[in-house]
Amino acid sequence: MNIPRSEHPRPDFERENWLCLNGEWDFSFDKPSFDKKITVPFTFETALSGIGDGSFHEKVFYRRRFTLPEDMCGKRVLLHFGAVDYECSVFLNGENVCRHRGGQSSFSCDVTEYVKPENELRVFVRDDPFDLSQTRGKQYWEREPADIFYPRTTGIWQTVWLEAVPDVYIKECRITPLFDERAVSFEYVLNGFTTDTEFCADVSFGGTTAARVKHLVTSRRGAFTVCLDERNLKVWKPFDVLTWSPEDPRLFDVELSLSESGAVTDSVKTYFGMRKVEIKDGEFLLNGRPYYQKLLLDQGYWRESLLTAPSDDAFIKDIELTKAMGFNGVRKHQKAEDPRFLYHADRLGLLVWGETAAAYVYNNDYARDMYSEWQEIVCRDLNHPCIAAWTPLNEGWGVQEIVTDRKQQAHSDALIAITKSVDGTRPVNDSDGWMHTSGDILGVHDYSDTGEKLISHFKDKDTILSFFPGGRRLFADGYSYAGQPVMLTEFGGVKYAPGGGETSWGYQESATAEEFLAKYRELVEAVYSCPDIKGFCYTQLTDVETEQNGLLTYDREPKTDLAKIKEINDEMPSQIK
Repeated sequence: MNIPRSEHPRPDFERENWLCLNGEWDFSFDKPSFDKKITVPFTFETALSGIGDGSFHEKVFYRRRFTLPEDMCGKRVLLHFGAVDYECSVFLNGENVCRHRGGQSSFSCDVTEYVKPENELRVFVRDDPFDLSQTRGKQYWEREPADIFYPRTTGIWQTVWLEAVPDVYIKECRITPLFDERAVSFEYVLNGFTTDTEFCADVSFGGTTAARVKHLVTSRRGAFTVCLDERNLKVWKPFDVLTWSPEDPRLFDVELSLSESGAVTDSVKTYFGMRKVEIKDGEFLLNGRPYYQKLLLDQGYWRESLLTAPSDDAFIKDIELTKAMGFNGVRKHQKAEDPRFLYHADRLGLLVWGETAAAYVYNNDYARDMYSEWQEIVCRDLNHPCIAAWTPLNEGWGVQEIVTDRKQQAHSDALIAITKSVDGTRPVNDSDGWMHTSGDILGVHDYSDTGEKLISHFKDKDTILSFFPGGRRLFADGYSYAGQPVMLTEFGGVKYAPGGGETSWGYQESATAEEFLAKYRELVEAVYSCPDIKGFCYTQLTDVETEQNGLLTYDREPKTDLAKIKEINDEMPSQIK
């Protein structure tokens, strides 16, 4: 049987003994009658699910029967879900094994005491399409997509899988490159240990051993730092030969293992990139040097499968097309992307700004859920070298009164603090676009339709700080500019509909491919002429539903010569290179 999305869902934390549970499941709306079939991990709203029903259903039910593989018998068994939107309860052989809220983050549960040779897995999902305090991103609460809003995603939308582990296993490991020290830090969590449990980390680069450390475990949590061995790494000097960047995405391979009495009992494959991101003196630095970010806004939607990529190759294609146009990164917009995308961005070389879905109404339930899910997302993804910044909020969505409301301001600052308490190695762009509090980046959105207007808004720092993008203030009450780098994090949005698009829209319009390219050049050259802009994010990679403002169509077909887009992007003045 052809199993969709059957590749390992977490190549940044991969064991050999696992079982993909994607494919055909029993399914039903509203009650557990299971009178339909659905192809997981595609949701019922999508064509690839085999259902393609765009109507509203607040409750959906899944059932999957499976046989436990022989090589999993006698081991601990973990059940993993990449993402389920929005709230779910999971039952294995009639027992409620876990619950989870939040449609963007992953979750797992130990099902060892419930699993049998023959099993029945059921998942009950609730998703209120009309609750605007629920984090939903671009999912619309109306029947048809319109304006900037797209079809809904209900239920399982990322891979489901089983994993076999020993009684004592590695639960997680944070890997932090210490760029200036030419070293790497490991912080691990185990589910337990014995008196002779040893933890080992084997680090290699290009097949050559860079470091190997083994020590006796004395606690479920441990940490150590490894200096990379320059005697083995003959390419050590210059150090740049070992660093990660979009131009040279070099990765170190890592094998983490546990052993008892000299025998390996658990083994996990992972990797890291030796790179450092920081904000200093109003600049974004990559590996200690100013780095001009040329990003694309990437909604991460596909016509036939919406939020779920139709295949792993679809991720690769998007990254390759982005780089072919001369961009060095993307701002993933209003979704926490599948870790497979981050893996390909790591190995192919693409910066990613990590984001998540917003709500549209603020209340205590939203704040509680947002804190929890955002922390889960950051903890899951922080090992990926491609992630250059975190963006928990966008344009005040969900915090519409943040300019004057002290509670909503505190929410923004709390998200910044939560992010930094988990990951202090990356900048946090608090509320991208406007109405900032105490974030590290001043991200500004400006959909001006001419280069002249862009220049009039960004020609110098004083002009920028007096600008009201979209009529909104750059900072909430009580907050002011504190030297953050200024980035134009949304602009452009030029519509060009080569096949006709009477019902579609963009922020401005071009009638021909030549006009489209000329307008792109005009806008980018205007941005490059403003020395206080330290990076940009163009809207957007692809058309999506009613939006036809992508550089590519919804089906990833170029609208113009990609080499000419790259030529424009590469024409940066020397003073900002």
